[in-house]
Amino acid sequence: MRFPPLARLVRARSVLAVTAAAALASVGCSEPPVTTVTAPPVAVAAVTITDLLEEIGATGQLLARNHAKIAAEVGGRITEIVVEEGLPVEAGGVVLLIDPEARKLDLKSARAGLNQARASQSEAKREASRVRRLHGKAMASQSQRDTAETALHRANAGVEAAEAALGTAERALREANVSAPFAGLVAERLVSPGEYVQPGQALFELVALDPIEVEFRLPEVDSGRVALGNSVAVRVAPWPDEEFDATVTFVAPTIDTRTRTLRVKATIRNEDGRLRPGLFARADLGVAMLEGVTLVPEEAVLHRADGAVVFVLEGDRVKRKRVETGRYRGGMVVILGGMPPGTQVVTRGHTTLPDGVRVTVRHPDGTIVTPAVAGAPEDAGAGG
Repeated sequence: MRFPPLARLVRARSVLAVTAAAALASVGCSEPPVTTVTAPPVAVAAVTITDLLEEIGATGQLLARNHAKIAAEVGGRITEIVVEEGLPVEAGGVVLLIDPEARKLDLKSARAGLNQARASQSEAKREASRVRRLHGKAMASQSQRDTAETALHRANAGVEAAEAALGTAERALREANVSAPFAGLVAERLVSPGEYVQPGQALFELVALDPIEVEFRLPEVDSGRVALGNSVAVRVAPWPDEEFDATVTFVAPTIDTRTRTLRVKATIRNEDGRLRPGLFARADLGVAMLEGVTLVPEEAVLHRADGAVVFVLEGDRVKRKRVETGRYRGGMVVILGGMPPGTQVVTRGHTTLPDGVRVTVRHPDGTIVTPAVAGAPEDAGAGG
């Protein structure tokens, strides 16, 4: 529908009037905006009071309790490898063979030699007995008797030599079956089938992994605090969050004059074989039980220019507190000087907190523990 020019002008003025009235009403009813300061959310944890084992820290390495290179006792050709590298073998188990068939032939020859020597001995005994009887009847000369006695001594010596040769052959046959002197793993094989070896030549390397030892050194000032049976907590790089329990089984009788340290060994059970010789180890030696030690979660402690600090919850506000820390263990840290039981310390959301600010305590899932408190504008600027 089209309007005449005069009607359109009247309608436009009416719209402007309504718009202006609405704007004036809006200006007349407006109020200054309200600024609200929200209390920052934090998580807290209670101080723990407990008895704790005092420990002396040291570094060392893991060692195999038994570790040896097994050498050949007899010469010969390697005819069979029974246990390959990396495989376990029981104490007395055969690992490789050095031509046992040749040793069996030597043994057979030695037995034949012994039988021959014994036959000669029997003949010499009969002859010596006959000559003695004839000599007693004056029917044999002294020279004949001496000759018979000498032959008997020679026959006895021949039997002894043959018995020794038989013993040597029996031992050679046993040593042709090269066995493990202790239970362990074949760490390295140093010869191959068909290779000819000489007595004294290294054949394979044998290592026992269970139990395993950790060796470390203590400064001489702490040498009087260690004793057999002390507990040791051991940590290694492949499993940094796991502790392995060990027991002190060796304390050196002397102090090393070059390093002024005391050598100590502790034994660790290693049924699963995870711990390996040569690993760098951290050893914490337990020496005394401390009572009533204050522990806080490690994440509650902040390190600032003026030292270690924690934020303690007091009502709905936090207070910044300087602390002196002790050792760390299992995600907890010792607070020297202590704190009252029941103290709540902030563990999350405290890296930028000012001293004395109001906070909102929340559960790990984000739900509120303490209702939020609106702080005054000056709260946000409080510092410490």
